[in-house]
Amino acid sequence: MKASRIAIVGLISLFTASSLAVFGQSMGQPMGQATMQQKPEPGKPAPRLGLPKEIKAIIQEGLVTRQGRQDIPFTIFKAMEFPAGRGMHAVLFFKARNADLGYTVPLAPRPGNASAPTAATADVREVRLVAALEFFQPDQTGVLKVYRELGFPVTLQTENAGYDPAKEEWYSVGVALPYGKYTAGMFISGVDPKTGKPDLRKVGVSYFDVDIPGPETYQGGLETTPIFFARDIRQMESYEGKPIIHRGFFTYSVLHFVPNIDSVVTAEDNSQIEAFFIVLGAKEAGVESAAGPASPKFSIEAAFELQKEDGASVIKWETKQFNTQYVSQVLPLKQPADKSALPAGRYVLIVKVKDLFSGSLVDKKVPFDVR
Repeated sequence: MKASRIAIVGLISLFTASSLAVFGQSMGQPMGQATMQQKPEPGKPAPRLGLPKEIKAIIQEGLVTRQGRQDIPFTIFKAMEFPAGRGMHAVLFFKARNADLGYTVPLAPRPGNASAPTAATADVREVRLVAALEFFQPDQTGVLKVYRELGFPVTLQTENAGYDPAKEEWYSVGVALPYGKYTAGMFISGVDPKTGKPDLRKVGVSYFDVDIPGPETYQGGLETTPIFFARDIRQMESYEGKPIIHRGFFTYSVLHFVPNIDSVVTAEDNSQIEAFFIVLGAKEAGVESAAGPASPKFSIEAAFELQKEDGASVIKWETKQFNTQYVSQVLPLKQPADKSALPAGRYVLIVKVKDLFSGSLVDKKVPFDVR
């Protein structure tokens, strides 16, 4: 986590309302904003927008029962949402076994003939996939209708050394959406090596309900994004303007996160956690600057306490103040009496957030395990 403190301090100034508005432009409009076809060439007819009907039909098959085809078994197990313009950037997390995705050792090209692969390269394993997402919302009669759909190619790599075909890895993909309730249907297939098109003989489909509540739902006018523990936070050169599947991390705007996805603290965490979240609904106050017009400023207070499952207090950290919506706080997990490591067990992080400008409050509980 040592790199994350530097990254956050340097990036706070980037997350103004204007930068979020630019990032939110990737939200697009309903239907057909991201497709599997290329842009038309001058003088040629525009391609049909939207996903191929065969893929749409496969996603629709299990929509009502939420039981999609699992020739390639994978499961969406959680979602996290972060502010983006007039909506949120929804990050979907899914798990799949290496063998089920089909990682193989890619072939090196034959010397003098790049189109004729012969020998295997031993450093990495690779898999080429096709992914598609459809986001559904109910119409006035309750029937689920497609709000947005998109498809994109995927290339994933993993180190060949120590490769375990039975190991289950987690992956992420993010899409900006307006406020509302959605059912996401995600499709994965291999690529037919002869045609380069999706191989529909073996596919996987998973569903997940995504709730993106608007500001009117914030109790007391204040809310936070899901609080998670970051093992690493890094700055990217630019934000990703299109959905990309990542293995073992996720991205938001220009930030690259490696979260403690299972909320289990181990020796890898060096007896500390770094809590990250964004405060929503906080009041802004203009601050005059000699360099130019007023810039947004916030005044956020966050108190952190560690409790056992029965509510008994274990650690109370010093209350911190932040002049930004973005809270990243390292919390040492040492017992106050002798600074020894916490015993293994179940704990709850209590987070109390106050907007000092408006007086609004919000409390959060984050359960986790120490092993």
